[in-house]
Amino acid sequence: LHSSSSSVARSPKNIVVSSFYPIIISLPLLNIYTIMLIRGTIVTTKQAVASSSLLLRRSFSNTKTASTKVAVLGAAGGIGQPLSLLLKTSAASQYISELACYDIVGTPGVAADLSHVPTFPLVSGHLPSSGTWPPSGNTGLEEALTGADVVVIPAGVPRKPGMTRDDLFNTNASIVRDLVAGCADFCPEAQIAIISNPVNSTVPIASAVLKQKGCYDPKKLSGVTTLDVIRANTFLSSHCNTDPSDTNVTVIGGHAGITILPLFSQTGATTLSDDDREALTVRTQFGGDEVVQAKAGAGSATLSMAYAGYLFTQNLVQAKATGESVVQCAFVESSVTEAPFFASPVKYGPNGIEEVLDFGAISDYEQAWLNQLLPDLKKQIQKGLDFVEG
Repeated sequence: LHSSSSSVARSPKNIVVSSFYPIIISLPLLNIYTIMLIRGTIVTTKQAVASSSLLLRRSFSNTKTASTKVAVLGAAGGIGQPLSLLLKTSAASQYISELACYDIVGTPGVAADLSHVPTFPLVSGHLPSSGTWPPSGNTGLEEALTGADVVVIPAGVPRKPGMTRDDLFNTNASIVRDLVAGCADFCPEAQIAIISNPVNSTVPIASAVLKQKGCYDPKKLSGVTTLDVIRANTFLSSHCNTDPSDTNVTVIGGHAGITILPLFSQTGATTLSDDDREALTVRTQFGGDEVVQAKAGAGSATLSMAYAGYLFTQNLVQAKATGESVVQCAFVESSVTEAPFFASPVKYGPNGIEEVLDFGAISDYEQAWLNQLLPDLKKQIQKGLDFVEG
């Protein structure tokens, strides 16, 4: 899989299938070659071998530029597995030298499975160490994090029908606290990307833990809100019957319910009626509920979140490898509003956040939403800080 080089979150149209898929035809009365589908074309075995060799050479062609270790904490879960696969197989893989997978169960199997994919990043799988005496600490987490440049954390329990992100707090807060403490101990200079919900609280939790450990750098900590962006892009382009790859909606605020504010007024979509704008805004805010209900209790938004997490991480590793800045929305420490953390466009460079950008002019409708969301957002932020500090 190769994604667009654009620095902003885009729709799945930018993912181009460039690998081959074997199709075995078994006809005992006929001597027929195995055929393969390569980029939409049926070819014979001989042609396929030549093409697959070229594709494999391309897969390894950029290995000299790869120098970044990425750790995925929660790699065996519903988000972690597809996220790890995308990082192993997509355009991001050319910048990644090692992909370390950590979870409380299953990661050796996940890593073994991923290791069979013929792309450059080396893969390792780690579990919490078994109990020892004298106590040796969590050597599995230490091995996964030591030397990591980027740490992505999707670990935690998923949402279920009727649950809000805030309902996840009691379980996921302690998970994020402990994992971020590990980051402070074993890779204090790594960039940390928090996916675990509720992001409005888990990012402040991470900041407080890092401050206690004496290694907090606001340029290195982000909450991943890219899912809100790709949802807004998808919903708007579907409504307007436009190409989603040409749509880029700035989404500000937080990452839960009404704290999510898509700025459709900045897209040039002039045909939206007041009812259309309201419907698109609310659908973006509660898009997670749509998936939870459709899965009927069997899970939450895992695949789309994995894709969003991949886009975010790709931008981090690409900026680190190339030295070229990228801009993407993220939930970070901010002075853009009165909230101490806020999602807005953020400029990332090779060493993390270079600048937290203002979100620009907004409509009266969006200003009313902003006024409404800020009190809730500040309460959720404070809840996270109190969990560690109080």
